[in-house]
Amino acid sequence: MANTGLRPDEAFNLQHRDVTVARDDGTREEILEIEVRGKRGVGHCKSMPGAVRVYKRLLGRAKQAHSESRRERQLRRKAGGEAPSPSVPEYPGPVDHLFPGNHLKMFKNLLERTELKFGRDGKPRTAYSLRHTYICMRFMEGADIYQIAKNCRTSVEMIEKHYAIHLKNTLDAAAINVRKAKPKRRPGVDMGEDNV
Repeated sequence: MANTGLRPDEAFNLQHRDVTVARDDGTREEILEIEVRGKRGVGHCKSMPGAVRVYKRLLGRAKQAHSESRRERQLRRKAGGEAPSPSVPEYPGPVDHLFPGNHLKMFKNLLERTELKFGRDGKPRTAYSLRHTYICMRFMEGADIYQIAKNCRTSVEMIEKHYAIHLKNTLDAAAINVRKAKPKRRPGVDMGEDNV
């Protein structure tokens, strides 16, 4: 999510058929092209190159197999049945979700284990913080605010109001303090009132 700017609910709805690994024409790097289904309907998103490796790992991970529960094992042993044969690993298909479990709970547990649950101002970090990180990082790298807004399916106004306020260090003093060049005085011409 920090490489795409997806909202948590958009990530939850994501299926493998919505994601395509593609080569970006401008940078010649592999990126993800994502059809996003969320609160604003269907939109499109292009990821950072860092998202490709993560997605390929998710795609190559076998689905969790149903194992015999403790109760089922006890009943089988009482009945004298044989142990089930190990199942063949099954890999995600096009309609399987990228995050079949509760990715919000997993993220919360990760933050708690790494002691990063709270920011320096005491506010709790959430999965939405990853979207915030994505937008701020794009901004700091000099991306166009309009392109960020389109890729994140939001407005320029929302970005300026909620994200750009945290980026005081990215203000360019040279761009802010622009001055018009003063016209050069021609030698021998008096600019007094008599010559006007």
